[in-house]
Amino acid sequence: MTTISTNPKTSPKLNYDVLIEQTDSNFIVTALNLPNCQATGATREKALKNLTQILTQRLANAEIVSLEIELPKKEHPWMKFAGMFKDDPQFDEMMEYIEQERREDYERMEEYYRQ
Repeated sequence: MTTISTNPKTSPKLNYDVLIEQTDSNFIVTALNLPNCQATGATREKALKNLTQILTQRLANAEIVSLEIELPKKEHPWMKFAGMFKDDPQFDEMMEYIEQERREDYERMEEYYRQ
């Protein structure tokens, strides 16, 4: 199930983390987590102003929504084996054999600890 939430009362201001890099000739600013949102300028302030203009233009015809996605339910990895021997005529015999082996192991351990 996917739920899309659009809220017309969204805050009119958005905050973006911006990477500022200085080169020999100018400043390069990049809005992190937004593809292709980068600007340059001769000064730090000019580069930030240019980036603000780019973001403002990009958001003018855009919409921001919250998307809630339900995670798919995963089947337990061993469930595909559950019941695979239900029609096997030797299953009950095998289970009796396992139980007998466990009883004998238990008895050996009890004898060992009594010594």
